[in-house]
Order: sequence, then C-alpha cells, then structure tokens
Amino acid sequence: MRKSPYALAAGMLALAGCTVQGPPPGVAAATPLQWQAPLPHQGNVQELRHWWQQQGDALLVELIADAQEASPTIATARTRIVQSRADRVASGAALAPTLDATGSVVRTSQQSAQPGGTTSQAALQASWEIDVFGANRATRDAAQARYDSAQAGWHDARVSVAAEVANQYYQLRACRQLQAVAEQDAASRSDTARLTQLSADAGFQPPANAALARASAADGASRAIEQRAACDSNVKALVALSAMPEPQLRSKLAASAEVPLSPATVAALPAQLLSQRPDIFSAEREVAAASFEVAGAQAQRYPRLSLAGSIGAGNIRAGGSSISASTWSIGPLAVSLPVFDGGRRRAQVDAAKARYDEAVVSYRASVRQAVREVEDALLSLQSTEERSSHAQTSLEGYRVAFVATEDRYKNGLASLLELEDARRTRLAAENTVVSLARERNAAWVALYRAAGGGWNTTTLASTDNP
Repeated sequence: MRKSPYALAAGMLALAGCTVQGPPPGVAAATPLQWQAPLPHQGNVQELRHWWQQQGDALLVELIADAQEASPTIATARTRIVQSRADRVASGAALAPTLDATGSVVRTSQQSAQPGGTTSQAALQASWEIDVFGANRATRDAAQARYDSAQAGWHDARVSVAAEVANQYYQLRACRQLQAVAEQDAASRSDTARLTQLSADAGFQPPANAALARASAADGASRAIEQRAACDSNVKALVALSAMPEPQLRSKLAASAEVPLSPATVAALPAQLLSQRPDIFSAEREVAAASFEVAGAQAQRYPRLSLAGSIGAGNIRAGGSSISASTWSIGPLAVSLPVFDGGRRRAQVDAAKARYDEAVVSYRASVRQAVREVEDALLSLQSTEERSSHAQTSLEGYRVAFVATEDRYKNGLASLLELEDARRTRLAAENTVVSLARERNAAWVALYRAAGGGWNTTTLASTDNP
C-alpha cells in the first residue's frame, strides 16, 4: 500500500532525535605538569583585573583608561561582539516558525450588466522548517560559540592595550633616567674640558689634552641631545596611544613621581592557565563553532521538512451588497530530498572539516604559545633579579673609582686618558642599572599579559554590552 505524505513526515519526525553529530567540540591540549622556570612569590594567585589600580600610579591608570577608550583594536573587538550577537539571534530565530501579515484590495469593473465590485482581504501566513536533522540547531550553536569567542576577544584586546601602554610608560620613565645620567655626564665632561683648557693655557698640559677634553665634552653633549630626542619620541608614542594632548601629558609627567611596579601573579600550574587566558578560550570556542558547522553541513545532505499554514478574512462588495468570509489552511507539509547537486554538499562538508582541523591546530598552538610566554616572563624576572645586585655593586665601585681618578687628574697624578676610561665605565654602569630596572618592569608587564590580565570565564557576562 502506498504511504501518504503525512506518514512519511511522521517517519521523519521520529528521526528528530537522530541529530547529525560533528567532530568533538572540545579537544585536549598538552601542557607541562609544572613550570620549568621558578615562580616568583611562590605562585600566589591573586586578582589581576585591578592590578594597575593597585600600583598607586594615577597617571598610568589614566593613560591605560584613555588608551582603551581610543584604541581601534578594542573598537573592532566591540563591533565583533555586536555582529556575533546579531548572528546568534538570527540563527536562533531560524528554529522558530515565521509569521507574516498580508493584505490586499482589488477593484474590478466588467463590460456587462454585472456591476463592478471591490474585494479586500487580510491574512496571517505561517511557515516552519522542522529541524529534523539539526542543521539549524548546529548553526545556532556555532553562532553562540563565536559570540562567546568575541566576548573573550574583547577582554584580550583590553589586556593587550593595557600592557602596551604600560610598557611605553615605563620605557619613557627609564628614558628620562638615562637622560638625567647623560646630562650629568655631559656637565662633568664640560667641566673637565674647562679645567684642561686652563691647564693647557698655563703650559701645564699639552694642547692635545685640551683637544681631547673638548672632543669628550662635545661627545657627551651629543649623547645628551640624542637621549632627550628619544624621550620626546616616547612621549609622542604615549600621546598616540592614549589620545591625551601632549602639553597635558607633559604637565602630568612633570608633576608625578615614578612609582615602582608591584609584582604580577601567575597560576601555580600550567593547566590553570587555560582558564585565565581569554585568547585561549576564544580559540577553544572557535573549535566548538567549527565542530557545529561540520554537523550543519552534514545535515544539509539529508531531507528537509517544512510546514505552512494561513488564516485570513475577506470581503466582497458589489452592487450594494457585501459578503464576508474567513479562510484557513494547514499545509502543504513539504519534504525536500537532495538528489543531485554536483557534489556541492559533499564539498561543503569537506571544507567544514578542514576548517575544524585548522581550528584544532590553532587552539593547541595557542596553548603552547601561552605556556612559552609565561616561561619567558619568569626567566626574564629571574635573570634581572640575579643581575640587579651585581649591577648595583658594579655601579658603586665604578663611581668610587671615577671620583678617585677625577681627584688624581685634578692634582696632576692621573692622565686624561685614565679619566676618560673611568668615565666610560661609570657611564656604562649607570645605564646598565637603569636598563635592568626597565627590563624587570617589562617582565612583570609580560607576566601580567601572559597570565590573562585577571580574566576568567565568569567575566563573560560583563561583556554582553561592553
């Protein structure tokens, strides 16, 4: 006996529980059991979200806030949230029936004894694609995963901008310290050149020494000018990042004192890092989205079932009389069965699987890169800590040696070459101490960035309307 379309539809509905499944939406990524570099402060995990406010440097906090407001990267991430939210709503709406209202008015006139008339009608038309094999559900789930990814991406952009501003800020502070060292050195060289010239004019030293001293003074002045230009360039970089007017920034820099950077925190175990990094969470959600897209592409190769219906009312007015009527209908209950498409649907499945494999590789690479970034920051912290005491000891020794050599030179017991050699070693030691402090600040900022900047999955809700 031939089956009716309704019996066929009932059979398809019975298969609704057999939703097509894609590859695993979650994959494992190998992480080391422990950090290979030593942890500072015994790996205490604290809240990093307000780390900048805890530094006690109001200017730094203001610059970060201004930069996050002006950053095109954060604006792009915010736009991506809005777009992915709209995609999520649209894909979710595909699971529900649609309802449209229609209306029409027709006036007819006949070349006969029959009078003309006016026909008016209004109706509600509904249609529903019954998601038997889960194609629409897969599209909705993929959109939700990408919405979660976009939210995490917004947090990652904010953390990146904060780290960039902080690095530029501490670089400027270090540059100004180097500038002060260069200016002090230039003044010392100028004083030596003046004394040497007086001594040469009196015949106590050869003219060559006076020429060497003048050359040294000119070199010191040139270094000071070069360092000042570098600091001015750093100021302009901060202006570009924060959009703060340069005169205002210079005024605030002059009025604020440098505040030492407090330590950042890192997870005690590498595995815990996965819940602290928004970029890793974003990559993980991209894997889930790609998995759902594979399921959706596979479901497109199966039959599709749709149902339509309408209800309406009409009125016919002719020859002074009026007739009203209401109508309703259910159907057609339509089945669409793919027969031949030249391999298009199979190709779409293959492409979706390739994108899934790419997302998995990218996710695992992100995990490895995150571990590396933390390890690099920890190594840099350990290295700068070990070198700092040695650098300070060297500086103190070279300062004493320079002062002694300078006194001997003024008393005619040391040559100008000895003095210049002592000056160079002292200057190099001064620059090394400042550079090490700058390098250590950069390592703390890198650790803050590598540890996720205080983000975790519970903060997703806070970006629903960033």
